[in-house]
Amino acid sequence: AEILLNEGFIKGYEVEEDGKQGILKIDLKYGENEERIISGIKRISKPGLRVYVKSTELPRVLGGLGIAIISTSKGVLTDKDARNQQVGGEVVCYVW
Repeated sequence: AEILLNEGFIKGYEVEEDGKQGILKIDLKYGENEERIISGIKRISKPGLRVYVKSTELPRVLGGLGIAIISTSKGVLTDKDARNQQVGGEVVCYVW
């Protein structure tokens, strides 16, 4: 959620404790004419099929208009940050 906030896809988020794993509440962001900012999310890695990439193989989503969220040894990063730090990892999802 922190990455989506930093990239301007959402207005904010809140974590509520429920005694189990917690609940993540996200405030979505909309444009001037009530159009949504996030037009799509696609989960890439799944429990049955993990997708890993090297730093040289990091994907570009919609030619750079979207972001890929990558789980790396340096934490969860966007594809741009992972490219700058030259680290690969597991591709979690695409957001555009």
